[in-house]
Amino acid sequence: MNYERKVLREIADWEQNMFKTPGWLEKTSKTIGTRINHLIPPKVHSVITTTIRSIVRTALFGAEYTPSRQVEYALDLESADQEAQELFTLYQKIAVAEGAGTGAGGIMLSMVDFPALIAIKMKFLFELAHVYGYDTKHFSERVFILKVFQMTFAGQENRARLLYSIQNWHIEREQWLSDAEYSRNMDWETFQIEYRDAIDFRKMLQMVPGIGAFAGAWANYTILEELREFAMNAYRLRRLHDLFEAQTW
Repeated sequence: MNYERKVLREIADWEQNMFKTPGWLEKTSKTIGTRINHLIPPKVHSVITTTIRSIVRTALFGAEYTPSRQVEYALDLESADQEAQELFTLYQKIAVAEGAGTGAGGIMLSMVDFPALIAIKMKFLFELAHVYGYDTKHFSERVFILKVFQMTFAGQENRARLLYSIQNWHIEREQWLSDAEYSRNMDWETFQIEYRDAIDFRKMLQMVPGIGAFAGAWANYTILEELREFAMNAYRLRRLHDLFEAQTW
């Protein structure tokens, strides 16, 4: 249990840092992003929303992101963490290469980067689920993936709500055994605004001539790192709950 205690401390630190007061860079990027958003025509916002809706619906209802990797039911938590870190290293390299390539191509290719980066993140999350022993063929696991994705890029108020949902997933997952009304009731507009705001400042630098390739690589590197931190800790929470629940029987 020594490793599990270490993980519990790391999760407690992560949860505390999640709600710390935003620093100067976060505040500045949020202000700039808000101003930029007001200048973007409604039609462009509509295209972005449609893109996110399409990719998320594919994740929830399609087979495109279902990994060929077997579900690792037998891995202990420490081994799962090690394998998750190796998986992350692979996907971060893919994201960095993709960001550098589209950043070097200017504004038009940078627009292509938007859906491509979401797809990379979704593929990473689906594989990560299997590493921790959760089968993505189940609809509830796909909803969990989406909540992890949302929590990573949400504002603090929504982040608190999503964290509570993840902490109590052993209860909430019972309502997501089928696809029922989930997609129809989702607030797509808020989802895409929070996601876009979270990455705007970094991705805007990608469009600056002369530094686009470097900025694109840096943006995708940091964005994948944030997703890794949130996703691994979310799955660690579940594994620890499952472990402690099993020990009480």
